Amino acid sequence: MSARTQADSPELELLLLCAGVRATAGATGRIETLLGGDLNWDRLLRAAYGHGVAPLLHSRLGGFSQAMPPEVLERLRAHFGVARARNLYLAGELLKLLGVLEGHGITALPYKGPVLAVSAYGDLSLREFGDLDVLVRRRDALGAKRALAALGYRPWSTLDPAQEAALLRYEREYPLTRENGTVVELHWTVAPAAVSFMLDCEEMWGRAVRAPFGGPGVRTLSPEDTLLVLCVHGTAHLWERLCWIRDVAGLLECPTGLDHELLLARARASNAKRALLLGLSLASDLLGAELPGNIRRAADADGKVRVLAARAHDRLHESLLASAVREGGTEGSERRAFQSSALDRHRDRLRYRIRRITAPGPADWEAVPLPEKLVPLYPLIRPIRLAARQGLRLMERRA
Repeated sequence: MSARTQADSPELELLLLCAGVRATAGATGRIETLLGGDLNWDRLLRAAYGHGVAPLLHSRLGGFSQAMPPEVLERLRAHFGVARARNLYLAGELLKLLGVLEGHGITALPYKGPVLAVSAYGDLSLREFGDLDVLVRRRDALGAKRALAALGYRPWSTLDPAQEAALLRYEREYPLTRENGTVVELHWTVAPAAVSFMLDCEEMWGRAVRAPFGGPGVRTLSPEDTLLVLCVHGTAHLWERLCWIRDVAGLLECPTGLDHELLLARARASNAKRALLLGLSLASDLLGAELPGNIRRAADADGKVRVLAARAHDRLHESLLASAVREGGTEGSERRAFQSSALDRHRDRLRYRIRRITAPGPADWEAVPLPEKLVPLYPLIRPIRLAARQGLRLMERRA
């Protein structure tokens, strides 16, 4: 199976080659050929910025400076310098806030962000990230919020105790921000409830490992759990950004290695086997990551994986031609169809449909304020609100 097609524009092909994990002689030769052709550099750079792979473009094309317009080189250098400085600042901020949380007796596991940059790219400068993702236990989330107030972090919006109770019960993260724009997301689970991937965070806590980062290192998710989380996240968001595929490809190529049988077993137990195979297939087909035979065969045998991989690839091409990433802007019906198709079993898809109707969000507890003791009633209130809204729309159409 190959997600690449002859319809790729030269800009997308060059972007994929520069983001690839294997700098082969064939890839180098093809880059030289593309650079000698007719490229839309503005389109290429906008796509690189939007898909979070501009540092990789800068790194890979550094050896081809004679074949590139000087103004393009300068734009890439400037962007790389800003991104590197931001990454260094956020890496230091992560160590600082982990120390504060530890001082308050709160254990936290950073994942994605700077920790992933080091483990999947081998270089803090090569992965762009704009916030810090930290996993805490649900019971520690409010304590972590209070502890980080000492560093100037505040919730994005003011919540009363009942709203915070609803947030902890039904959401997966509590975003905090500082006046300088730094964002920390306190997670207690790693997948949106509605998508029906059954990732057990408590088990992940027990499998946490120490990763090299900032001197003695930090504790983070195991490589297998990190890869599974990345594949679930990418699938839930329709693989709208190339950097998410590159994260997976980088982890697959880590010299420390992965236990692929263990990875598959955890994916099956989490109802996320198809999501895993989809992410791994995209990393292999688009960016050259090497897959073991058993995973390749499992992906090739799943017709829905092939269809979803083709859709993700087409989306990358469309976003490049449109000079904009479609993240968050995908039509609801298309998004739901993709997410549903990525689930492993019929009962998972049924659960997904039910949760789409019953899983409450901030709009529900803002529209219908309840005291803290009645927060468990929101899954009953949400379907009523949806039905009322649909009824109003029908009346407006008939009027």
